[in-house]
Amino acid sequence: MTADRPRLARLRPRRSLGTVFALSFAAITALVTVLVGFLSYDAAARLVRVDQDHIFHGVVGDLVHQVKQQHLAPQDYYSSDPDHDGPRDDLTRRMRTNVQVLGRGGAIADRGSPALPVTGEDRRATTYTEPGRTVRYRTTIADDHFRVATVALGDGRGAVQVAQQFSDTEDLLDELQQRTTLLAGAVIAGAGLVGWWLARRITRRLVRLTGVAEDVAASRRLDVHVSAAGKDEVGRLGRAFDDMLGRLADSEELQRRLVQDAGHELRTPLTSLRTNAALLDRIDDLPEVARATLITDMKSETRELTDLVNELIELAIGHRDAEESVAVSLAEAVGKAAALARRRTGREIVVHADDTVVQARAAALHRAISNLMENAAKFDQDGDQPIEVVVTGPSVEVRDRGPGLAQADLPHIFDRFYRADAARSLPGSGLGLAIVQTVATAHGGSTYARNRPGGGAIIGFSLGTPAQTTTPRV
Repeated sequence: MTADRPRLARLRPRRSLGTVFALSFAAITALVTVLVGFLSYDAAARLVRVDQDHIFHGVVGDLVHQVKQQHLAPQDYYSSDPDHDGPRDDLTRRMRTNVQVLGRGGAIADRGSPALPVTGEDRRATTYTEPGRTVRYRTTIADDHFRVATVALGDGRGAVQVAQQFSDTEDLLDELQQRTTLLAGAVIAGAGLVGWWLARRITRRLVRLTGVAEDVAASRRLDVHVSAAGKDEVGRLGRAFDDMLGRLADSEELQRRLVQDAGHELRTPLTSLRTNAALLDRIDDLPEVARATLITDMKSETRELTDLVNELIELAIGHRDAEESVAVSLAEAVGKAAALARRRTGREIVVHADDTVVQARAAALHRAISNLMENAAKFDQDGDQPIEVVVTGPSVEVRDRGPGLAQADLPHIFDRFYRADAARSLPGSGLGLAIVQTVATAHGGSTYARNRPGGGAIIGFSLGTPAQTTTPRV
């Protein structure tokens, strides 16, 4: 058992099934959350940026339209307009636009807030004769990013600069990105906790079942009860495992009893053989009659020991035989067994059988029928009436005119090694009828025994297989 423990330790997983479920649940949630968060953020950022760019292009378009449709001067865009009804107000209505006015030569006539840089391109724009010509670029003012467009007033009168700060938009998107990341992290952490909780609920019974299996493997004890609740696969597995342990425990108990009973039964012929073998050293000193008796006794004990060992082997392998079930005619099977029993016992055996066909293992079935006939012949050795074998449907029974069965023996005649008081002096091991019961049980049937009216016994078995029956024949 100590050698099994390292092997069990190697078989035991390093990571529990609950942990695997929780990690898998969290990983899938993380993948979905990150994917959805990324796509959502990307779509939102794209929409915001496109919207801001569209608004700025709209303001610049309005400014170009103004200077082309009207003969405007720099002072028309001054911020000091008291009525706020000039063309400058039309530009700032759609968004908070920074407007700066340049006079002739590029001098700042009305400063923006904050002041916008004046480049060489901006100065050239103030000299253009064609109104509406535009210079576009991006610039940075005090760490803030701006879009700038300089529109010429025409005829060298100057130009108007409009600017849109887009760093605020980027700051907003950065904050949105951070919040999305935090939310995704919280969702992943929550999913991991929920997955761990669900995994514990789902695998709790599996963990208990695994613990029981490991304990059984380590201790080799089969008398362990497995609690299996629920109708799902885990519950079915637990019930199947509990049933398997019960069957194994029953099999182990039957094996132990068989070994104990076999040891007890083998001890008698072995003791007799050992005693007789001790006399072989002095066989020449024994009288002729004693020598003949010794040899006959040893042959009898050897034959009985051989029969006992053969029956033990047959009983031990019983339903584990690899022979497959085939369609068997009970009439033919009984006929062959009866012919063999006639040669062995010299008794008259009469068969009454219908045409019943069953699914059975032919060799095992023949063994069971032969045992019934030999048992009847043994207890009805001096009978002057034939032994009858009757086949009715899937049932086979043997009827004799022997001494019958004592009431105390009826519940035990199919037990292993059981021998009635009246059979102590008769040959046999007490395993013949036990083999009959084993064969019948392996075929889903049962055995029965009762006294026959008018004297004798009826012992038989039935097979739990469908049968086809026609008119009985003799």
